[in-house]
Amino acid sequence: MARDPEPGGAFVFDLVDDGAADPAAPLAPPAAAAVDDPDGERPDADGAVPGEPSAGSGRMLRGAAPVAAVLAIVLGTGLAMDGVRDAARSERMRDVHGGVVDVSAPLTETWAWEGAVGSRIAVEEGLGIEVAVLGDVLAFESGAELVALSAATGAEAWTVPLGADPDCGPTGSTGWGQVTTSALVCLGGPETDRAVTVIGPDGVVSAQRVLSAADTRRFGEPRPGPGGTVVRAERTGRVPTSGLGDGECTELGECTGTVRAGQDLTVRAEDAVTGAERWRVTIPFRPTPADQCANWYGTSWDGSGTAVNLNSMLDPGGFGARVTDRLVQLYGCGVEAVITADGVLLGTEIEPGTGSVESLRSGGYTSYTYSEDVRTVLYDSAGTVVGEIDGYAAEPSAVDGSGPDTLLGVGEPGAKVTAYEADGTPRWDAEVTTDAQSFLAQAAGTAVVLTGGGTVRGLDLASGEERWAWNGTAPDEYGADLYVSRSFTDGQFVLLVVENGYGSAGLVSLDAVSGEMAWEQHGEDAALGGAGQVGGSGLLAIDGNILEVTPDGVRGLG
Repeated sequence: MARDPEPGGAFVFDLVDDGAADPAAPLAPPAAAAVDDPDGERPDADGAVPGEPSAGSGRMLRGAAPVAAVLAIVLGTGLAMDGVRDAARSERMRDVHGGVVDVSAPLTETWAWEGAVGSRIAVEEGLGIEVAVLGDVLAFESGAELVALSAATGAEAWTVPLGADPDCGPTGSTGWGQVTTSALVCLGGPETDRAVTVIGPDGVVSAQRVLSAADTRRFGEPRPGPGGTVVRAERTGRVPTSGLGDGECTELGECTGTVRAGQDLTVRAEDAVTGAERWRVTIPFRPTPADQCANWYGTSWDGSGTAVNLNSMLDPGGFGARVTDRLVQLYGCGVEAVITADGVLLGTEIEPGTGSVESLRSGGYTSYTYSEDVRTVLYDSAGTVVGEIDGYAAEPSAVDGSGPDTLLGVGEPGAKVTAYEADGTPRWDAEVTTDAQSFLAQAAGTAVVLTGGGTVRGLDLASGEERWAWNGTAPDEYGADLYVSRSFTDGQFVLLVVENGYGSAGLVSLDAVSGEMAWEQHGEDAALGGAGQVGGSGLLAIDGNILEVTPDGVRGLG
């Protein structure tokens, strides 16, 4: 009989003696006396006449048919179970970061959508292509509309008209970070009559709310915030008249010294639909290097409304922000810090300009400083410190949804990499030829790591033991160094986006367990179109599909 295997294991068959299999089966007749048959044939020892089946052989023949049937059923069940597991894995890959249904074979174009993608101003200013993932659709500004495309088919799932000077968020640049959000907040209309709406994954639009001019005067200019909010920020407190410190900047933007006095910054989040205040946080001013106070911030929220001394180029009131789905990351003169979507202030222990706070997909946050001896502080989802690790805490760029959450300490002193639990508990140390730079994927029990020398290494997720190494980043035929910029996985293979210094990209698929190359595409053979010419950073994984995003359109690859 067959015993059901462990997940991923083989079927095991137990061989059972036929006679002992059924105690109630009739026994063979006793041996007959050796007498001659009237027809002249002598019976065998079991009483059977030659040429006729014996009782025992009859049992064996009768048993052979059901055994064969059972074998056929069991083997068929094994194949069916494999199919079920593949289907379960494919479904799981739709819900995890960097997950793709299948990268075992070369990619080809499955659909294409043409049109403007993202804010043209953002693209022209080098801010990247701003998009957001809402459920299983890709959403972005396109001209006077907000457009959502099905990741599977490229069909327009819905469109929403936008007002004048639209500003929708939170969004993320395809080259820097993927933003997955439950809703988009869109501002639109003339400066004196701005209105806000909230759009969900199904394209349902909330009732429009006109923003209060009094709130703008009191709390500052509005911007789309995380969690269905509108956020406002304004410098508050006493305006210093002296004691600004020794900070100064030349007309060329070269800054020295420290700005020691300035105003605090108050940030307020209001419910985008009702206008009710959700939280308000004041960030106290702290002495700041002058280069953090230069007048290099741009428009509203990215600069103060005060006159700027062009001789010094200092703007102590200047500030800006990057809003993601979970954080409001503030930067500027004296106020570098982060506020979570729940209104928790983090990062005030970091000297302005010397570190940062980031969110983890597991639900927590990290803070770190730029120094030779890098240490990262780990926070839980409530903003409480839970641990500290050496190096920068790196999450895998792609996961298969199995195994424990893993952080790698990268950029540690020496040629090693350390694996940690989500709370900072060390799991193992592994020696590598050069320091680890990024955590490419966690798949099939393997941690796939890119080292400083450009080698991709597969480490056993449980022990840190090296399983394989792949060095496909040697200089190309033109002498340009290659590097891995992005990664995806289907749970069995890891897809690497390999680029050179000239913006040309290729694709390489490696077996996650063995490191063997399944396939590769380079140059004109690669499935990459616009992203292949300007870099593979325009690739996203949504609902198990790979999308290539460019300023002029979107393609599905599969």
